[in-house]
Amino acid sequence: MDKALYIGMSGAKQNMLSQRAHANNLANVNTTGFKKDFAQARSMPVFGEHHPTRAYAMAERPGTDLSAGALMQTGRKLDVALEGDGWLAVQNDLGEEVFTRSGSLQVDVNGLVRLSSGEMVLGNGGPVALPPFDNVQLGADGTVSIVPVGGPPDQLVEIDRLKLVNPPEDAIEKGLDGFIHRKPGAAVEGGEPADGALRIASGFLESSNVNAVEEMISNLQLSRQYEMQVKVMRTANENSEATARLLQNL
Repeated sequence: MDKALYIGMSGAKQNMLSQRAHANNLANVNTTGFKKDFAQARSMPVFGEHHPTRAYAMAERPGTDLSAGALMQTGRKLDVALEGDGWLAVQNDLGEEVFTRSGSLQVDVNGLVRLSSGEMVLGNGGPVALPPFDNVQLGADGTVSIVPVGGPPDQLVEIDRLKLVNPPEDAIEKGLDGFIHRKPGAAVEGGEPADGALRIASGFLESSNVNAVEEMISNLQLSRQYEMQVKVMRTANENSEATARLLQNL
């Protein structure tokens, strides 16, 4: 049987994987702080006996677009967005330190500061925990201050400071959980050091950096390529059937 059938099948499968990547980007166009994934395809040689024109296609995710999204004003005191580079350090469900640009914060019943998705926000010495308060303010350097219960409105007490980090871009990658991780082998002992030069804007959130139009166009192009691969499979099958009929008539 002509190997073109398997080439077409492989190409169609890889097109579907690429469509999945672009569809995930499109689904997160309104997700706060989301960073879109790149997707590309490259040819792979066929091992063994083959015609030199035969080559497999392989879809892959070469990296993530770490560029910043636009800032959206919310007016909510516990919404924060980083100005420029950097990441907010949080603790995931496995107890690992991971990074995000999603700054929609909230305080749970125990006074712990968490992301809206539930992960604990890290400070100077671990998760940020607040005592009972009447008001809370976040400084441009990440300082968390409160007005204690019953205290005068102008009596701010500094409690902690959000851990803002700025690891090298070539040392980080996006994990399957959507958070940014240190690459295997590039972890820093004792956790990522805080960067005091980073700044946040309170009352703002960072939007996704996904361009919906680009993602829709990419999906349409991949859909056409999928149809072409299916056509190759159909043609290979028709050629095989025609060859079988010729052999039967000999």
